[in-house]
Amino acid sequence: MALKRMGIVSDYEKIRTFAVAIVGVGGVGSVTAEMLTRCGIGKVKTSLFVYHLRNPITSGVNQLLLFDYDKVELANMNRLFFQPHQAGLSKVQAAEHTLRNINPDVLFEVHNYNITTVENFEHFMNRISNGGLEEGKPVDLVLSCVDNFEARMTINTACNELGQTWMESGVSENAVSGHIQLIIPGESACFACAPPLVVAANIDEKTLKREGVCAASLPTTMGVVAGILVQNVLKFLLNFGTVSFYLGYNAMQDFFPTMSMKPNPQCDDRNCRKQQEEYKKKVAALPTQEVVQEEEEIIHDDNEWGIELVSEVSEEELKNSSGPIPDLPEGITVAYTVPQKQEDSVCEVTVEDSGESLEDLMAKMKNM
Repeated sequence: MALKRMGIVSDYEKIRTFAVAIVGVGGVGSVTAEMLTRCGIGKVKTSLFVYHLRNPITSGVNQLLLFDYDKVELANMNRLFFQPHQAGLSKVQAAEHTLRNINPDVLFEVHNYNITTVENFEHFMNRISNGGLEEGKPVDLVLSCVDNFEARMTINTACNELGQTWMESGVSENAVSGHIQLIIPGESACFACAPPLVVAANIDEKTLKREGVCAASLPTTMGVVAGILVQNVLKFLLNFGTVSFYLGYNAMQDFFPTMSMKPNPQCDDRNCRKQQEEYKKKVAALPTQEVVQEEEEIIHDDNEWGIELVSEVSEEELKNSSGPIPDLPEGITVAYTVPQKQEDSVCEVTVEDSGESLEDLMAKMKNM
């Protein structure tokens, strides 16, 4: 890999030891899965919210877990990844078939069910905590690529309870902006710490969608968001570069805002508050590092060329140019003094008044 050859990543092959779960295999999730597959990720879990569990997967080299419940439609063809002949197939099934042809070394575990239902939520939690490359170990990262707040809050709830690091992503309804966000339970703000208005006001999302009108979608915007999401995943897993806690994208102005948010101590999610307390204890247990103040090195104190700095003002001239030092309390000194004014003797010259007018004087000057 180029990253290894350029010295950016010391051990790129380590990518094969990670398991990543992708929830939502739509415009962003499908492209994200393809990029990770081409990068050689260990295991991909794709959960398309409908129950379709394949044969148990034994531990192997690479692994991706995919979750989604939707089916491929011809209306999806304005996006990347899916093809017309896959219409009618579940998105996870179609994605697994395409991805396996791209990189057969990657292990795929697909789930075709809705994670927001009570019966499926428990199974979703189980696969997150036990679906790692080594069965019984948790996945290394969960990626949210869903298109609704209910699913985002479900993922947030599960990851807060498990202490699972995850990344959230999304594209706006006008299709010209998007974002990614890294959420580490207890360390950074979770999705419930500063919820969107729809979530905070407990509004049913279904009532906001107009019949016959769907959100705009552009493969360009979705490709950009998927790209920065996977880039952040690689930096996080392989420990290189700066991992963004929040990175936005505004296509109208080519603007990429970035920021980080601290967790809300009054978060409505009790598991988030619990994770915050555990993080504080972890930080308090770390050894304190003493700050050693280094003395500034004197440059050119002595030099082999014998160069010296000489003042052009003598000590006597400096003393004479200084004013009296005021009487100040102990410990207070002045940076400089105001020199006393010296009264210079100026000879006064008086001119006798001849009584002549200005016109007379001008006439004399002309005759000279």
